[in-house]
Amino acid sequence: MAMMPKRVKYRKSQRGKMRGNACRMNYVAFGEFGLQSLETSWVTGKQIEAGRVAATHFLQNVGKVYIRIFPHKSITKKPLETRMGKGKAEIDQWVACVKPGTVMFEIGGVTEDVAKRAFSRVSHKMPVKCRLVARKHAIG
Repeated sequence: MAMMPKRVKYRKSQRGKMRGNACRMNYVAFGEFGLQSLETSWVTGKQIEAGRVAATHFLQNVGKVYIRIFPHKSITKKPLETRMGKGKAEIDQWVACVKPGTVMFEIGGVTEDVAKRAFSRVSHKMPVKCRLVARKHAIG
C-alpha cells in the first residue's frame, strides 16, 4: 500500500512552486548516513515505498532505515479521453515535494561501505539525483 495521509483538511491542492534549496530537513538527524537530493521533484508514495523496500531488503535486519519524507500533497489527474471542464479531477497520487538538499532516507547502525551500497539501490528508485551524506558529529 502506497503512503498517504490518514486525513487532510482539503482533499485537492494546487500545484504550487518549488523554488530554492531545502532550508529544513537538510541534515542527517537520526542515523549516521543519509541520502540527500540534488534536484527538485515530486517523489510519489510508491517511489518512497520502493526505496524503503530496497534498503531493508539489502540490509537484512542489520541497521535501521529512517524515512524523512512523507507524501502530503495530492495530485489530481483527469481520465483519458475526457473533455475539458467539469471541475477539478479526482486524486491520482500523493507526493512529497523534494528540494535540493533534502535528506530523504537515513541509515543507522552500519558501516559507510554498506550504507553506500544500500543507498545506491535506493537512488535508482528515486526520480532525482542523490548523494550520500554523513552525520556531522559535534566535537566535545
